[in-house]
Amino acid sequence: MDKRELPDLIINGVSGGAGGTYNSVRIDGVGKVTGPIVTRIFKGNGHMNLKNDLSAEEAECNGTMKVLGHLHFNSLKVDGMITVGESIRGESCTLHGMLNIKGDCELEDFAGEGSFSVGGLLSAGHVDFKLQGQGKAHEIGVESLVIRQTNSGVWSKMLSGIIPKLRSELRARTIEGDFIDLEYTTADVIRGNIVIVGPGCTVERIEYRDQITVHPEAKVGKVEKIGD
Repeated sequence: MDKRELPDLIINGVSGGAGGTYNSVRIDGVGKVTGPIVTRIFKGNGHMNLKNDLSAEEAECNGTMKVLGHLHFNSLKVDGMITVGESIRGESCTLHGMLNIKGDCELEDFAGEGSFSVGGLLSAGHVDFKLQGQGKAHEIGVESLVIRQTNSGVWSKMLSGIIPKLRSELRARTIEGDFIDLEYTTADVIRGNIVIVGPGCTVERIEYRDQITVHPEAKVGKVEKIGD
């Protein structure tokens, strides 16, 4: 069926809808969709509860959205909070807020500001993220990874001292990539061609091939050059 012949799904106020294949899906308010959604464009404003999978060429979320299944997209823009019960796979994700994934996350480009949690593997081509809260993944595999800490206000700094999980830092068991440039990161092992370890980092072991730079305020255990 031609995309132009596909129906649109519009949910306004407090309402719900069924899953299906659509040209576009728009939710304004509090919306619930019971079945899987396949659509060209998805736009949500408010509070969205999707009980199954969401697959969209272009997706945008302004508010809070819960996807109980898998989330697939070409591009995703988030201004708010998304929780995914399974995995994420997409090309480009721009996040301003919070992203919580129970499974794996596979992206080509991941950028933004806020916090994220990946229960499994974070696999990406390029990650450029400013942490305002905790970033967490079991394992990270990338071509390039740049992590910075935002200039938090007084209240954020006070809260991070009281509640450790609010501290702006990246936590991962292993991090592997071609180019790795980190601040405020705690990891067991980092492996890369070029590795830059900035302030606030605590790393048990670093394995590098070409270049290593360690900030004097970083805490690093063993450093080993590998390869030829």
